[in-house]
Order: sequence, then structure tokens, then C-alpha cells
Amino acid sequence: MALLAALVTAVGLAVFLPGAASAATCATPYSSSAVYTGGTTVSYNGHNWGAKWWTQGETPSTGGSGVWADQGVCGGGGGQTPTPTPTPTGSCSYPAWVAGQTYTTGAIVRYTDGKYYIAEHDNPGYDPVISTWYWDPYACNGGSSPTPTPTGTTNPGGFPVSEAQFNQMFPSRNSFYTYAGLVNALSAYPAFAGTGSDTVRKQEAAAFLANVNHETGGLVYVVEQNTANYPHYCDTTQPYGCPAGQAAYYGRGPIQLSWNFNYKAAGDALGINLLNNPNLVQTDPAVAWKTGIWYWMTQNGPGTMTPHNAMVNGAGFGETIRSINGSLECNGGNPAQVQSRINAYQNFVQILGTVPGANLSC
Repeated sequence: MALLAALVTAVGLAVFLPGAASAATCATPYSSSAVYTGGTTVSYNGHNWGAKWWTQGETPSTGGSGVWADQGVCGGGGGQTPTPTPTPTGSCSYPAWVAGQTYTTGAIVRYTDGKYYIAEHDNPGYDPVISTWYWDPYACNGGSSPTPTPTGTTNPGGFPVSEAQFNQMFPSRNSFYTYAGLVNALSAYPAFAGTGSDTVRKQEAAAFLANVNHETGGLVYVVEQNTANYPHYCDTTQPYGCPAGQAAYYGRGPIQLSWNFNYKAAGDALGINLLNNPNLVQTDPAVAWKTGIWYWMTQNGPGTMTPHNAMVNGAGFGETIRSINGSLECNGGNPAQVQSRINAYQNFVQILGTVPGANLSC
């Protein structure tokens, strides 16, 4: 293959990136009946292709779902040579972000999207794109962060549930749970229902709303109905105590956020003082939706992964149940409750015009 040269402008500087001198060895041929996970490499039409996330029958190509990344010609075959990816220059030499690694305020990392982010608050390795409370974009060398070629994988086309579909899912919902409030809450976590192929995005939105449906009786209940439980949600061993009152941290919102430490954690992540103002979760629709999405994106609960990761990495809807209420419902604990969630999920994916995928139960 002839030497490839591409002129790339990054941070105001011209950089020439050479291409490969010869074609790579072809990986295992692509199979339309196989399911591939992120990081898997296959060959198709004389090129190697890398899966960005869990696949569901998408044929390798540079368009369409965006699930496949063209890794170039293999085995001496022909075809279009991919455009080189811009690389950072000058002072942009910060380390790659590592999930689960503790970062202190001021730490700068390079994320998997090729951009740089600076920690605004200490955090235990949260994903830089899921919360602007913990991370902000960082421009190095006096310019903007290098921008990779768009892949259309983060919220392409917006939230995959229309207002009409939302109303169809929740025909008897409480007027508090507005569609506008849900859409406004999306800015807190852009990766929510915005990661992966169109199928994966719809599945995640349906999975979240199906669990919300179960927790709130079809978006009917804004607050926990058993008032006798209210005084039980104050953990007085926490150093900050329960400043809003011992009975103030009962379940509210689409995921029924409860306990003072959860209000504290959610409020810190969202930049809202929920520890002192827990009533915001039952009076502000956007705040209510944000707390539900916060749990979905950042909390494992009794499971081993966040519900978001369960859906975008192919673990299936059943793992979202485990992360929300697995200690009481999974492993045969309450099969009727599990089936209720599954029924809602299957209904919602049908409304969205997609398929439920595998591993529905826990």
C-alpha cells in the first residue's frame, strides 16, 4: 500500500501523520449471526473492523449505526484507506483516564473520545462525560481539545423517545412527571440513552423507563406512599447528619430516591443541595428526573454494574433489575416483581420499534 500522508490541523498547528506502509493481517471474518462486544476485531471486505460496543447484527461499515470503526486495509486488499485520527500535540500529553482510579480536583486526563477533561471535584474514577459536576472539558496548548472525527454515537438525533411515545407508555401518569422535565434532565448525563447504536440507545431508554414504571406505578406516585417509613431513612452516623429533619429523606421521584446519604451523593453529583432541600425532588420535574438518571448512570446498587453499563455493554435488561432491587427480587426472590418489569420493558421497546435483546431476567 502506498505511503499515506494526511494534513491535520490540531490546536492551530499543522501536523503530518503517515499511514501504514503495508496492509495488516486480516482478523477473523465477520459473521452476521455472531454478537460482538466492544474491542473485538473482525475482517470484512478487505478491511479490519473494531467493534466500539455490543453489536446486534450490524454489518461493518463507516455509516449506519456507527458501531464499527474501520481499522484499515488488511491482507493486501483494496478499498478506501481511513482518514488518520488527529493526535494531540505540544502540552497535550496528559494520561489516559482509567475507570475506578481516584482523581483529585485539578487532575487532567485524556478520555476515550480523544478529548481532555479536568476534574472539578474529587471523584473515584467517574466517567468524564456523565457529569459536569465532576469533570469539565479541558483545552490544552491554548486552544481547544483535539476533536476526533464524529461517529454519531452520543445522542445522535436527540433522545430516542418522542413525547407521543412517552405519553403512550404512561397514559395515566401524574402531571408532575413531564416529558419536558425529562428532556431537560438529559444535559446532566449526555451518555444516557446516547451511547451506542440506535438499537442500544432505544433499549437503554426503554429499560430506564420500564424500571421507572415499576417503581412509581406507571409514573403515578411522586413520593413514597408508606409514610410510616419516613423516619427510617436518616443515617445519623453520617458526619453531615440529616439537616432537613429526620423524616425528610423518604422516597421521591422516578427511582424513589431515599436516605440522607443518597440525597447527599446525588446532590453533589448534580450540583444541587439536595441534602438541605430534599423537597426539590418532588417539586421540580427536571431535578426529579436527574436523580433517577444519576442513579442509573453512577450506582451499582446491589448489582455489580450500573444499569447504564448493563445496557450498553450487552449484559441485558435483567442486570438493570439487579442493580435497582436485586437483593429483594433476583435469584428467585420475587419473580412476579421481576416479570412486571420485564413486561413493561418488552412493551416499551415495541413502542420504540426495536427488539428487547437477551438476558431479560435476573
